[in-house]
Amino acid sequence: MTDRIPSQDRTTTGRTAATSRAAEDRTAPEHPAGVSRRALLGTAGATGLALGAVGGGVGYALAPGEDEEPTEALTRLGARRAVFHGRHQPGITTPLQAKGHLLAFDLLAGKGRREAANLLRRWSETAGRLMAGEPVAADGHDTGVALDAGPASLTVTFGFGHSFFGRTGLEKRRPEALAPLPQFSSDHLDPRRGNGDLWVQVGADDALVAFHALRALQKDARGTARVRWQMNGFNRSPGATASPRTARNLMGQLDGTGNPKESDKDFAQRVFVGPEDGPEWMANGSYVVMRRIRMLLDDWEGLGLAEQEKVIGRRKSTGAPLTGGGEHTAPELDATDGNGDLVIPLNAHARITRPDQNGGAAMLRRPFSYHDGIDADGVPDAGLLFLCWQADPLRGFVPVQRKLDRGDALSEYIRHEASGLYAVPGGAREGEYVGQRLLEG
Repeated sequence: MTDRIPSQDRTTTGRTAATSRAAEDRTAPEHPAGVSRRALLGTAGATGLALGAVGGGVGYALAPGEDEEPTEALTRLGARRAVFHGRHQPGITTPLQAKGHLLAFDLLAGKGRREAANLLRRWSETAGRLMAGEPVAADGHDTGVALDAGPASLTVTFGFGHSFFGRTGLEKRRPEALAPLPQFSSDHLDPRRGNGDLWVQVGADDALVAFHALRALQKDARGTARVRWQMNGFNRSPGATASPRTARNLMGQLDGTGNPKESDKDFAQRVFVGPEDGPEWMANGSYVVMRRIRMLLDDWEGLGLAEQEKVIGRRKSTGAPLTGGGEHTAPELDATDGNGDLVIPLNAHARITRPDQNGGAAMLRRPFSYHDGIDADGVPDAGLLFLCWQADPLRGFVPVQRKLDRGDALSEYIRHEASGLYAVPGGAREGEYVGQRLLEG
């Protein structure tokens, strides 16, 4: 058995930081003078203020020392914290974050199971510290990129690709559900931007916090694995709308209306692997399908609003089905208009993707949008970093995508350019690293 990482301190960093919004109009209580930002960073995690899983609006302002700048209190957004250790890995049911990085690594030649275990141990330790708002290293040495920021809902998620098991001599422990995805007629896949031995997802509500974590993980991998591909995405920032609502994609559509909810009685069995469903080391884990879907925005934006809504089968403004009601109203799939035509066309995206139209197949969508500039033809290279989570991709993603492949009206305006499937094991317990039950079993 290899050494285990030390238990992670569940308190947040002692750094606090300020809410300067006039609307909050809070009076900060007094705090002992002479506590500097540098001193706080040096004791991060040891004397921190516990904010819980999602944090809160902390209203403490520290009196500066004679030669120090004032330290302000974290805003509510900066103070939010996700917990690394738990039954499931973070970044699956975590609310959508404003910034995301997806990347895959391949193990270097000659590196196998032992080196992979050491890397996952380093990665888990780094992720645990950063998600707690602590410096990346216990000795305080840090790049300083996120020096004055809080956790900002940072999450780090790790997974294994199909090729990982051959590289580490663990072929007999590869799950059947990790079989390569079938080819689809709409695929225009670049193999250089898909698959990979190891998969990492970084998400945060602050771009610098996310980048800081990304760089730390890349440095941890030196000498063991190299980056195969990286993709960067974004979502709307928390608090940008008057009230929480389903996210919009770059086509302007609400994206994720039909997601299963954690309150659903069958949520866990749809999204997470049960103890009886697969290898023991995958218990409480999930399978994620990643697809880089380019949106042909010039073509899409050339359609009128009514045409766009027929392609989707929903109102663009509210997400309500064309047959009426609100976003979560069940559509009347048999309803017809005055001419006898179906109100929601047979090839409408919303009709085809409904679980009751796919034998109950369901998956938890948790995507990021992306924009990688303008290509040589002068059109935007932009779209969706599609991520869907399910207990078994052969019962989740595959049947839905096969049906979309046969006649989805939206297919004319999108192009699948990269793909990957990864086994994401359950969360690490205190003192463990992600994947330990696989690598040391």
